[in-house]
Amino acid sequence: MKTALTIAGSDPSGGAGIQADIKTFCAHGVYAMAAVSALTAQNTLAVTAVEPVPPRLLTQQLDAVFTDIFPDAVKIGMTASAEQARIIAERLKFYGARHIVADTVAIASTGAELSPQSAFSALCENIFPLAEIITPNIGEAERIAEISIKTPRDMERAARIIREKYGCAVLCKGGHSADNADDLFLSASGECVILPAERIDNPNTHGTGCTLSSAIAANLALGRDLLTAVKLAKEYITGAIRAGLNIGKGNGPLDHLYKFNIQGN
Repeated sequence: MKTALTIAGSDPSGGAGIQADIKTFCAHGVYAMAAVSALTAQNTLAVTAVEPVPPRLLTQQLDAVFTDIFPDAVKIGMTASAEQARIIAERLKFYGARHIVADTVAIASTGAELSPQSAFSALCENIFPLAEIITPNIGEAERIAEISIKTPRDMERAARIIREKYGCAVLCKGGHSADNADDLFLSASGECVILPAERIDNPNTHGTGCTLSSAIAANLALGRDLLTAVKLAKEYITGAIRAGLNIGKGNGPLDHLYKFNIQGN
Protein backbone atom coordinates (compact mmCIF):
# COMPACT_ATOMS: atom_id res chain seq x y z
CA MET A 1 0.00 0.00 0.00
CA LYS A 2 1.21 3.50 -0.80
CA THR A 3 1.69 5.88 2.11
CA ALA A 4 1.42 9.62 2.74
CA LEU A 5 2.28 11.89 5.64
CA THR A 6 0.56 15.12 6.58
CA ILE A 7 2.37 17.69 8.72
CA ALA A 8 -0.32 20.10 9.83
CA GLY A 9 -2.49 21.43 12.63
CA SER A 10 -5.37 19.57 14.23
CA ASP A 11 -8.99 20.62 13.73
CA PRO A 12 -11.17 19.06 16.46
CA SER A 13 -14.31 19.68 14.38
CA GLY A 14 -12.88 17.41 11.67
CA GLY A 15 -13.25 19.65 8.63
CA ALA A 16 -9.70 20.88 8.07
CA GLY A 17 -6.11 20.20 9.09
CA ILE A 18 -4.86 16.69 9.71
CA GLN A 19 -8.41 15.35 10.06
CA ALA A 20 -9.29 16.46 6.52
CA ASP A 21 -5.95 15.20 5.23
CA ILE A 22 -6.34 11.75 6.76
CA LYS A 23 -9.86 11.39 5.36
CA THR A 24 -8.60 12.44 1.93
CA PHE A 25 -5.68 10.01 1.96
CA CYS A 26 -8.00 7.17 2.97
CA ALA A 27 -10.53 8.10 0.27
CA HIS A 28 -7.73 7.61 -2.26
CA GLY A 29 -6.68 4.24 -0.86
CA VAL A 30 -3.44 5.63 0.61
CA TYR A 31 -2.22 4.76 4.11
CA ALA A 32 -2.39 7.96 6.17
CA MET A 33 0.10 9.23 8.74
CA ALA A 34 0.16 12.57 10.58
CA ALA A 35 2.67 14.70 12.47
CA VAL A 36 0.81 17.39 14.40
CA SER A 37 2.28 20.91 14.23
CA ALA A 38 -0.35 22.63 16.36
CA LEU A 39 -3.45 21.98 18.44
CA THR A 40 -6.33 24.31 17.70
CA ALA A 41 -9.72 25.00 19.17
CA GLN A 42 -11.95 25.58 16.17
CA ASN A 43 -15.22 24.63 14.57
CA THR A 44 -17.27 25.75 11.58
CA LEU A 45 -17.80 29.15 13.20
CA ALA A 46 -14.39 30.29 14.43
CA VAL A 47 -10.84 29.51 15.50
CA THR A 48 -10.57 30.38 19.19
CA ALA A 49 -7.12 29.06 20.10
CA VAL A 50 -3.87 27.87 18.50
CA GLU A 51 -1.17 26.10 20.50
CA PRO A 52 2.02 25.16 18.61
CA VAL A 53 3.52 21.75 19.33
CA PRO A 54 6.95 22.06 21.02
CA PRO A 55 9.81 21.86 18.48
CA ARG A 56 11.34 18.78 20.09
CA LEU A 57 8.06 16.86 19.93
CA LEU A 58 7.53 17.81 16.28
CA THR A 59 11.04 16.53 15.50
CA GLN A 60 10.35 13.28 17.35
CA GLN A 61 7.09 12.76 15.44
CA LEU A 62 8.86 13.17 12.10
CA ASP A 63 11.68 10.84 13.13
CA ALA A 64 9.17 8.24 14.29
CA VAL A 65 7.46 8.21 10.91
CA PHE A 66 10.47 8.33 8.61
CA THR A 67 12.44 5.66 10.48
CA ASP A 68 9.58 3.17 10.29
CA ILE A 69 7.03 3.80 7.51
CA PHE A 70 8.68 5.98 4.87
CA PRO A 71 6.01 8.11 3.16
CA ASP A 72 5.58 8.07 -0.61
CA ALA A 73 4.39 11.69 -0.42
CA VAL A 74 4.33 14.48 2.15
CA LYS A 75 1.74 17.22 2.53
CA ILE A 76 2.70 20.25 4.63
CA GLY A 77 -0.06 22.44 5.98
CA MET A 78 -0.01 24.78 8.96
CA THR A 79 3.37 25.71 10.40
CA ALA A 80 2.78 27.57 13.63
CA SER A 81 6.24 29.09 14.08
CA ALA A 82 9.41 29.91 12.17
CA GLU A 83 11.29 27.29 14.18
CA GLN A 84 8.78 24.64 13.11
CA ALA A 85 9.30 25.51 9.44
CA ARG A 86 13.06 25.17 9.83
CA ILE A 87 12.72 21.85 11.68
CA ILE A 88 10.39 20.41 9.05
CA ALA A 89 12.71 21.45 6.23
CA GLU A 90 15.78 20.02 7.99
CA ARG A 91 14.12 16.67 8.68
CA LEU A 92 12.70 16.37 5.15
CA LYS A 93 16.15 17.02 3.68
CA PHE A 94 17.80 14.63 6.14
CA TYR A 95 15.50 11.77 5.17
CA GLY A 96 15.30 12.60 1.46
CA ALA A 97 11.52 13.01 1.47
CA ARG A 98 9.85 12.87 -1.93
CA HIS A 99 6.73 14.34 -3.50
CA ILE A 100 6.39 17.27 -1.11
CA VAL A 101 3.19 19.33 -1.45
CA ALA A 102 3.16 22.61 0.47
CA ASP A 103 -0.19 24.21 1.23
CA THR A 104 0.39 27.87 2.07
CA VAL A 105 -1.83 27.96 5.15
CA ALA A 106 -1.93 31.46 6.64
CA ILE A 107 -5.56 32.42 7.19
CA ALA A 108 -8.43 30.08 8.12
CA SER A 109 -11.66 30.19 6.10
CA THR A 110 -13.22 31.91 9.12
CA GLY A 111 -10.66 34.72 8.80
CA ALA A 112 -8.48 33.79 11.79
CA GLU A 113 -4.70 33.99 11.41
CA LEU A 114 -3.14 30.54 11.74
CA SER A 115 0.49 31.36 10.99
CA PRO A 116 2.23 34.56 12.12
CA GLN A 117 4.22 36.47 9.51
CA SER A 118 7.51 35.09 10.83
CA ALA A 119 6.27 31.51 10.37
CA PHE A 120 4.90 32.26 6.90
CA SER A 121 8.21 33.81 5.85
CA ALA A 122 10.13 30.81 7.18
CA LEU A 123 7.75 28.49 5.31
CA CYS A 124 8.56 30.31 2.08
CA GLU A 125 12.30 30.38 2.71
CA ASN A 126 12.82 26.86 4.02
CA ILE A 127 10.07 24.61 2.67
CA PHE A 128 9.08 25.99 -0.73
CA PRO A 129 12.50 25.18 -2.27
CA LEU A 130 11.96 21.53 -1.27
CA ALA A 131 8.41 21.32 -2.59
CA GLU A 132 7.32 19.68 -5.81
CA ILE A 133 4.33 22.02 -5.83
CA ILE A 134 2.83 24.74 -3.66
CA THR A 135 -0.88 25.60 -3.66
CA PRO A 136 -1.58 29.25 -2.77
CA ASN A 137 -4.96 30.88 -3.18
CA ILE A 138 -5.06 34.34 -4.74
CA GLY A 139 -4.50 36.19 -1.46
CA GLU A 140 -1.59 33.97 -0.52
CA ALA A 141 -0.07 34.25 -4.00
CA GLU A 142 -0.27 38.04 -3.70
CA ARG A 143 1.53 37.84 -0.37
CA ILE A 144 4.29 35.57 -1.69
CA ALA A 145 4.82 37.28 -5.06
CA GLU A 146 4.25 40.76 -3.61
CA ILE A 147 1.96 41.85 -6.43
CA SER A 148 -1.78 42.51 -6.75
CA ILE A 149 -3.80 39.88 -8.61
CA LYS A 150 -6.89 41.10 -10.48
CA THR A 151 -6.83 39.12 -13.73
CA PRO A 152 -5.77 35.68 -15.04
CA ARG A 153 -2.69 37.38 -16.49
CA ASP A 154 -1.84 38.58 -12.98
CA MET A 155 -2.23 35.01 -11.68
CA GLU A 156 0.29 33.79 -14.24
CA ARG A 157 2.69 36.61 -13.45
CA ALA A 158 2.49 35.82 -9.73
CA ALA A 159 3.02 32.11 -10.36
CA ARG A 160 6.09 32.83 -12.48
CA ILE A 161 7.53 35.09 -9.79
CA ILE A 162 7.03 32.35 -7.20
CA ARG A 163 8.54 29.72 -9.49
CA GLU A 164 11.58 31.90 -10.12
CA LYS A 165 12.04 32.42 -6.39
CA TYR A 166 11.66 28.84 -5.25
CA GLY A 167 11.99 26.53 -8.27
CA CYS A 168 8.76 24.61 -7.63
CA ALA A 169 5.53 24.13 -9.55
CA VAL A 170 2.66 26.40 -8.52
CA LEU A 171 -1.09 25.85 -8.43
CA CYS A 172 -2.66 29.29 -8.02
CA LYS A 173 -6.19 28.61 -6.84
CA GLY A 174 -8.91 30.85 -8.24
CA GLY A 175 -11.72 29.85 -5.90
CA HIS A 176 -11.57 33.25 -4.18
CA SER A 177 -11.95 35.10 -7.47
CA ALA A 178 -15.20 37.00 -8.01
CA ASP A 179 -15.44 36.00 -11.67
CA ASN A 180 -14.73 32.25 -11.79
CA ALA A 181 -13.13 29.37 -9.93
CA ASP A 182 -10.48 28.56 -12.55
CA ASP A 183 -7.04 27.55 -11.28
CA LEU A 184 -3.68 28.20 -12.90
CA PHE A 185 -1.01 25.50 -12.95
CA LEU A 186 2.59 26.41 -13.69
CA SER A 187 5.05 23.54 -13.90
CA ALA A 188 8.61 23.78 -12.59
CA SER A 189 9.74 23.89 -16.22
CA GLY A 190 7.48 26.85 -16.98
CA GLU A 191 4.49 25.20 -18.71
CA CYS A 192 1.29 27.13 -17.92
CA VAL A 193 -2.12 25.43 -17.94
CA ILE A 194 -5.49 26.95 -17.05
CA LEU A 195 -7.65 24.41 -15.22
CA PRO A 196 -11.35 25.32 -15.44
CA ALA A 197 -13.30 24.73 -12.26
CA GLU A 198 -17.03 24.56 -11.72
CA ARG A 199 -18.28 27.12 -9.17
CA ILE A 200 -20.74 25.19 -7.01
CA ASP A 201 -23.40 26.99 -4.99
CA ASN A 202 -22.50 25.51 -1.62
CA PRO A 203 -21.37 27.65 1.35
CA ASN A 204 -19.89 24.64 3.14
CA THR A 205 -16.27 24.78 2.05
CA HIS A 206 -14.38 24.48 5.34
CA GLY A 207 -11.07 22.75 4.67
CA THR A 208 -11.03 22.99 0.87
CA GLY A 209 -7.37 24.06 0.74
CA CYS A 210 -6.28 21.27 3.07
CA THR A 211 -8.28 18.74 1.10
CA LEU A 212 -7.01 19.79 -2.33
CA SER A 213 -3.34 19.70 -1.33
CA SER A 214 -3.70 16.34 0.40
CA ALA A 215 -5.51 14.93 -2.64
CA ILE A 216 -2.58 16.05 -4.81
CA ALA A 217 -0.16 14.35 -2.41
CA ALA A 218 -2.25 11.16 -2.42
CA ASN A 219 -2.22 11.01 -6.21
CA LEU A 220 1.53 11.62 -6.30
CA ALA A 221 1.98 8.78 -3.80
CA LEU A 222 -0.01 6.58 -6.17
CA GLY A 223 2.50 7.29 -8.95
CA ARG A 224 0.62 9.87 -11.02
CA ASP A 225 2.55 12.64 -12.74
CA LEU A 226 2.11 16.09 -11.23
CA LEU A 227 -0.38 17.59 -13.70
CA THR A 228 -2.51 14.44 -13.62
CA ALA A 229 -2.37 14.48 -9.80
CA VAL A 230 -3.61 18.08 -9.77
CA LYS A 231 -6.44 17.37 -12.23
CA LEU A 232 -7.62 14.32 -10.29
CA ALA A 233 -7.44 16.25 -7.02
CA LYS A 234 -9.63 18.98 -8.50
CA GLU A 235 -12.17 16.39 -9.63
CA TYR A 236 -12.20 14.90 -6.15
CA ILE A 237 -12.74 18.19 -4.35
CA THR A 238 -15.47 19.22 -6.79
CA GLY A 239 -17.31 16.02 -5.96
CA ALA A 240 -16.78 16.52 -2.23
CA ILE A 241 -18.30 20.02 -2.43
CA ARG A 242 -21.14 18.97 -4.75
CA ALA A 243 -22.14 16.18 -2.34
CA GLY A 244 -23.71 18.91 -0.22
CA LEU A 245 -22.82 17.78 3.28
CA ASN A 246 -24.47 20.14 5.78
CA ILE A 247 -22.91 19.85 9.24
CA GLY A 248 -22.31 22.62 11.76
CA LYS A 249 -23.70 26.10 12.30
CA GLY A 250 -21.19 27.95 10.15
CA ASN A 251 -18.93 27.26 7.16
CA GLY A 252 -19.33 23.49 7.16
CA PRO A 253 -16.94 20.78 5.98
CA LEU A 254 -16.82 18.83 2.74
CA ASP A 255 -18.00 15.25 2.35
CA HIS A 256 -14.56 13.67 2.04
CA LEU A 257 -16.02 10.16 1.73
CA TYR A 258 -18.73 11.00 -0.79
CA LYS A 259 -17.55 8.26 -3.15
CA PHE A 260 -18.44 5.66 -0.54
CA ASN A 261 -21.96 6.99 0.04
CA ILE A 262 -21.80 6.36 3.78
CA GLN A 263 -22.65 9.78 5.22
CA GLY A 264 -25.96 8.45 6.50
CA ASN A 265 -27.87 11.72 6.53
